[in-house]
Amino acid sequence: MQDILNEPHIEGRRVPVLTIVERVEGRGLAPQTVADRHNLDISEVYAALLYYHDHPREFENLRREREQIMADLKDEITRPEGVTPPDRE
Repeated sequence: MQDILNEPHIEGRRVPVLTIVERVEGRGLAPQTVADRHNLDISEVYAALLYYHDHPREFENLRREREQIMADLKDEITRPEGVTPPDRE
């Protein structure tokens, strides 16, 4: 795996490992479907899944970082008076 922007990606591609995991394990897509949609070899999909499961701490930290970034961004957004995002009503 290759790190791009501090996040593991499929080597030579800009497809993050978490994207593969979220599509296969999160959405229940078949690995071949994910491979076809991202123009990857099926072996690259399985390698990404293996890497994910071999490095659970790394991905837990990455998920926490993503959540913190999103929380910080939500706090920085200014909205017109009376406009509230759905999750804050």
